This record gives sequence, C-alpha cells and structure tokens, in this order.
Amino acid sequence: MFKMRPAKEQANIKSPVSREAAEEAVRTILRYIGEDVNRPGLADTPGRVVRAWEEWCAGYKEDPEATLNTTFEDIQNYDQPIIMRDIDFISHCEHHMAPMPGKTHIAYWPSDKIVGISKLARIVDVFALRLQSQENLTREIAEAIDRALKPKGVAVAVEAAHGCMTTRGAYKPGAMLLTRTFTGCFESDRALQEQILSALKS
Repeated sequence: MFKMRPAKEQANIKSPVSREAAEEAVRTILRYIGEDVNRPGLADTPGRVVRAWEEWCAGYKEDPEATLNTTFEDIQNYDQPIIMRDIDFISHCEHHMAPMPGKTHIAYWPSDKIVGISKLARIVDVFALRLQSQENLTREIAEAIDRALKPKGVAVAVEAAHGCMTTRGAYKPGAMLLTRTFTGCFESDRALQEQILSALKS
C-alpha cells in the first residue's frame, strides 16, 4: 500500500508567495464555488490545503542526483537486468492538478555499478511528488538512472489513473494510461525491449 513520505521540514522551498497569501488563495477558490469560508467546517481548511500541497509537491525539494549518489561497484560479474516492479506513487497532473495514482516498473542492466533498491523507489517519489505529465515522469525517471549509473540500458514503464479523466470530463473511472521509455541496449534492440517489457509485466 502506498504511503506518502512526509515533506522534509528542514528543506524549505524559498517561495515568492507567503503562506498567508497561499491560504488566502484557497479562500478565494472556496468563495468562487459558493462556499462560506467562515463556517466552522472550513475554518482551518486553507491551512490544511497548503500543508497538503507541501507534501504532494515535496519532490521539488529533492535533488535527483543526490538520491542516486550512493552506488556499489562489487557486483561480482553480475550481467543481467535488475528489475523492480510495482513501485506505487501518487502524483498530480500539471493540467488540472488532479490526483494521478499509479505504479512504476524499472529495469536497468548494470555496467559496473548498482544502486540500493530503496533508491529506485525514492527516485520515483522525487519526480512523482511534483506537478507532472505521465510522459515526462516516465522519461525523467529513466534519464536520472541513466545519468547516475551509466548502465547498459534502462527501461521504465508507468501505469496510472488520471483524476482529470476518472472523476470529471470524460468520466472513465477504470481507464489507465500506460507509458514507457528506454535507453541504451533496451532502446536499440527491439527483441530485448520486448523481453524486458514482458518481465516488467509478469
């Protein structure tokens, strides 16, 4: 089950907008939809909303390179892909700021170093906890791993539901968007690409 990692209190975003201004913006939206911002049930809502968005966008505070900077070179001639499936995440789409829950599947074929498995999960959060498009999320995860490890190749597949379509608009609650990207050997070898996609899905 996905558990949101709390934002790091010490890594404050330097914003040109004050917390008070952000909370007032929430009150403006509440007024726009016809709510009474002074009723008891909404008294603390602006502050809660701002704090929630600080958590949902905590990835802006994280450095992708720092997340993957601890590597291990003693891989004892291991020469096969490393695969981690079903990494849960909750992002928010940059178009409607609607929830975008999903799963990420990662594979990389190491050259001479590997990274701890928890780092693969964390690099997903670094990019998911931002306003995102699924296409960019997929690409950014792959590129970060490729830069940090310089492996023979990286494959990333993402499947997600988009609140902007499942709860409004077209209103298709069961719809899932699938994206994938490849680097190195997985990009250049179609047969290998199909093999790794099968492994990611099995």
